[in-house]
Amino acid sequence: MSYFITGGTGFIGRFLVEKLLARGETIYLLMQESSMHKYDALLERIGATSKQVVAVKGTLTKKNLGIAKADMDELKGKVDHFYHLAAIYDLYASEEVQQTVNIDGTRNAIAAAKAMKAGCFHHVSSIAAAGLYRGVFREDMFKEAQKLNNPYLRTKHDSEAIVREECKVPWRVYRPGMVVGHSKTGEIDKIDGPYYFFKMLQKVRRAIPQWMPTIGVEGGRMNIVPVDFVVDALEYISHVEGEDGGCFHLTDPDPYKLGEVLNIFAKAGHAPTMAMRIDAQMFNFIPSMLRNGVKNLPPVKRLTSAFLNDFGVPESAMEFINYPTKFDSRETERVLRDSGIECPDLKSYSAPIWDFWERNLDPDLYKDRTLRGTVEGKVCVITGATSGIGLATAKVLAEAGAITCIAARTLDKLEEVKYELEQNGGTVYAYQCDFSNMEDCDRFVAEVEKDHGAVDFLINNAGRSIRRSINLSFDRFHDFERTMQLNYFGSLRLILGFAPKMLEQGRGHIVNISSIGVLTNAPRFSSYVASKAALDAFSRCAAAEFSDSNVSFTTINMPLVKTPMIGPTKIYDSVPTLTPEDAADLIAKAIVHRPKRIATRLGIFAQVLHALVPKAGEIIMNTGYKMFPDSAAAQGKDQKADKPKVSTEQMAFAAIMRGIHW
Repeated sequence: MSYFITGGTGFIGRFLVEKLLARGETIYLLMQESSMHKYDALLERIGATSKQVVAVKGTLTKKNLGIAKADMDELKGKVDHFYHLAAIYDLYASEEVQQTVNIDGTRNAIAAAKAMKAGCFHHVSSIAAAGLYRGVFREDMFKEAQKLNNPYLRTKHDSEAIVREECKVPWRVYRPGMVVGHSKTGEIDKIDGPYYFFKMLQKVRRAIPQWMPTIGVEGGRMNIVPVDFVVDALEYISHVEGEDGGCFHLTDPDPYKLGEVLNIFAKAGHAPTMAMRIDAQMFNFIPSMLRNGVKNLPPVKRLTSAFLNDFGVPESAMEFINYPTKFDSRETERVLRDSGIECPDLKSYSAPIWDFWERNLDPDLYKDRTLRGTVEGKVCVITGATSGIGLATAKVLAEAGAITCIAARTLDKLEEVKYELEQNGGTVYAYQCDFSNMEDCDRFVAEVEKDHGAVDFLINNAGRSIRRSINLSFDRFHDFERTMQLNYFGSLRLILGFAPKMLEQGRGHIVNISSIGVLTNAPRFSSYVASKAALDAFSRCAAAEFSDSNVSFTTINMPLVKTPMIGPTKIYDSVPTLTPEDAADLIAKAIVHRPKRIATRLGIFAQVLHALVPKAGEIIMNTGYKMFPDSAAAQGKDQKADKPKVSTEQMAFAAIMRGIHW
């Protein structure tokens, strides 16, 4: 017994070839010249020779599949079973491509089967041929299909119609459900169907503990089947006599709803499950015109698109969330009754499916998430780059291959840092600038753009911190002025200077080094926190305006870092702090991942506490204020005499409030 297969190197085809090979006869595969590497890989995979599995040159888009006359004469009368698997199973594919492959390809395959006098033509269709039929779709139903507006649904239906109406060779039709990976190994070759939601589950897992219940959707029934069941059933039914002209649903007789499917895979991936699932049909009381009107509002469309893009879900997949069709498979069950072949329960094989995806097909596996991959050859500007956080950041950027533009007030230190970084192989440019001087800021922007054109990354790090109680600042208004001048107006001047060319080139990233004090409302830092809060607020407003321009902002609410800036406050020598290198790692994370904000959990907790119970947050901060004294410098005393003794109580409080400025 000999076989001819189109799509033999595809996902279902690979397993079918292996299954048929066990029967011991010759298998002929339709192969394009450009795909012969897949043929070689298949032979190696299944341990077959080119005599057992023979490549027949041709193409799906030509008459008689483009098979040469000599090859067709050789095949004539030898093929007992012709399996037509080649098709487009891709929601992203264009309508033109689906028309050519699914419809024209099927017509050409039928002609080839007739020319080679095949014994039976086995057409692998899909449950998509039913369209969006509302109710139970039986195996003897075809013309009853509904809502075939989607190109994929329509071409799968029309290609099956060609088999039913034009095929003169005895034929059988098979409609598999949503085919996922192998039930034992999880193996699959591409993202499709329920896999579109795996990235969402993975991101939820990273953000929320597994034990925390969530709210989700219910949706329609998702008929999911593993590839090994499909192949076993297809191979068995195709060899049963007396079934020509039949249609067989290779489906799960008891499928789960979408919400149940997501929970099954959530458990497999150790993600939190949806304790409450909302059925979208409960909103059907709202007139469809109103629902569609809201759905098509520009901000709603953009939010939906951004959400789907973030999770890698095609918009066309949303049509199937409330999938209305249930498939009757009694004919398939009748033929398979004594075979031992049955569709396994999704729960029994969800773990290998998830595991294979996460190890092999997770899109993030193929993204360059390294700092070098992000900044190599890109222009990165770092202010305050001769010490502390700025110096540590300049080092990691230079090592990663960035065109590193360092800027600070002191020329001697700039030259020293430039020399050090260049000795380690960095490409470094040094610019002297006083960022509290607006004219100097403008000159700096002009020089950088003259030398490099547009800037890709701007790290606003230069800043001034003043630790002084308000009751010691009544006559020091200039403290507030000079802090605001550098921390807010200086950074703002650079953003306004570099942003036009960022917008012009359609890309740019601005990283602002803010403070945990903005989240905690740190006492003694009113001037510093106010200046950083102003920059944070501006960045949020600007981000909203630039959202569709690929120019993004990240605010880092940096906890206390051991830098020269906190040197005058000797009490910080005895409290937990980050190192400049730790801070540089946070900046690198911001550059690579471009989050809206980076903050410690303690900082976020403080912000939430202030929003929900502001008096409680105020009392906690006041306790710290009373516990830690002003520095000698703030009190106008001799700093040399400032040798504060840190009590056990103070150390414990600082350890609990790690990273907060006191």
